[in-house]
Amino acid sequence: MESKLLEVAPREVIKPASPSPRDRLQLSIVDLYCPPVYLSTIFFYEPDDLLTVSPEIFSEKLKCSLSETLSRFYPLAGRIEGASISCNDEGAVFTEARSDFLLPHFLRNLDTDSLVGFLPKSAPGDSPGEWPLLSVMVTFFGSRSGVAVSVSVSHKICDATSLATFVNDWATTTAKGKSNDVAVNTIAFAETIIYPPPPPHQMYLEFPSKDSNLSITNKCVIKRFVFEPTKIAELRHKAASESVPIPTRVEAIMSLLWKCTRKSSSSNNVIQRQSMMFQAVDLRLRIPSTVLPQNAIGNLQTSFTLKKDAERELEIPDIVAKFRKAKEGVNKMIKENLQANTLSQNLMRLMENGEFESPDTDMCIMSSWCRKPFYKVDFGFGCPVWMGYAAETTSSTIVYVLLIDSKEGDGVEAWIGLPEQDMSVFVDDQELLAYAILNPPVVS
Repeated sequence: MESKLLEVAPREVIKPASPSPRDRLQLSIVDLYCPPVYLSTIFFYEPDDLLTVSPEIFSEKLKCSLSETLSRFYPLAGRIEGASISCNDEGAVFTEARSDFLLPHFLRNLDTDSLVGFLPKSAPGDSPGEWPLLSVMVTFFGSRSGVAVSVSVSHKICDATSLATFVNDWATTTAKGKSNDVAVNTIAFAETIIYPPPPPHQMYLEFPSKDSNLSITNKCVIKRFVFEPTKIAELRHKAASESVPIPTRVEAIMSLLWKCTRKSSSSNNVIQRQSMMFQAVDLRLRIPSTVLPQNAIGNLQTSFTLKKDAERELEIPDIVAKFRKAKEGVNKMIKENLQANTLSQNLMRLMENGEFESPDTDMCIMSSWCRKPFYKVDFGFGCPVWMGYAAETTSSTIVYVLLIDSKEGDGVEAWIGLPEQDMSVFVDDQELLAYAILNPPVVS
């Protein structure tokens, strides 16, 4: 099923309601290393208010509240220039569209390939590495049956926690006329609090680097798998071992998915390749708020890596044990280096140790958005009935795994990006399907 969108108005540039208090914002070396892509979320709502409030009125309310919110998140209205952001109040992009589908029907017959149609449309010259750093799009479904609000922000300035902070503040401003979070009104931008600025010879460092064999294309296939709570409990039981008697749900699911993506890749390669998994770690959860504010905006992550030789097959409890050991090693390193005031140097060393080694290695980049407050995003008519994920461009040579809470909070949705030939094997993996359902209806 392909969603048919009719754009009812040309896109608009929304400027902050008040001038930026700063001229420039310094980017860190990690900001520049982040891929030039947008992080995107799509929130779907079934509000009764749309029966009494016209789409035009609601759309205008979103624009006004976005302008107010940009006054607090002013770098998102700026432009990246080299290793800094010019806070020039250039603005963010706002687009309005309409769909001829009814939202309940769309969610009962979800076609994940159609979700990219709900993302803001790029115009010639647009770039997440320059401008716009923020784009939003509101889509009204047929017969006023629902609305989708999508938000795309440049990964050069925001990670997932930053995105959640921004969108919750914008939603609250829409619903109440102002932010109800005092901390947000004095929000901190990370800049070089944790990571240093890039040295002059790395001013334009990008990932993947221009001389890398890892090309950004749109040939990757993204699929959605849902883990129900009962199946997660079964998987955690299977993943348990003497060293990790009680695995977390993220540890168990990530370990299963890494094993299954590895199998799908192996089935399409004559020569077996080694595999490397990168797991993102949010520094805000590990560094005291006196050093790093919990609502700080930026790319405030590190990662740990797991490697698997081509000849050796690991079972899920083995992967979980390695996962836990690596995670605890990162936590210990952070704690020790905070006390010694050497955290920045050691985080940089950890990042260097995780650099991609060889085009003969399968790369799997994993991230968990679980426990992040995306399902609290309320624009004034309740929490979203569902939050979807879409990406316009991903790498065809790297595996991507993203975990998101189900609406109820105890289940997990896994979004997997694989090369097309590997995905055809992955979706039939019986070990995976023993615990996960491929793209079930969002609503019954």
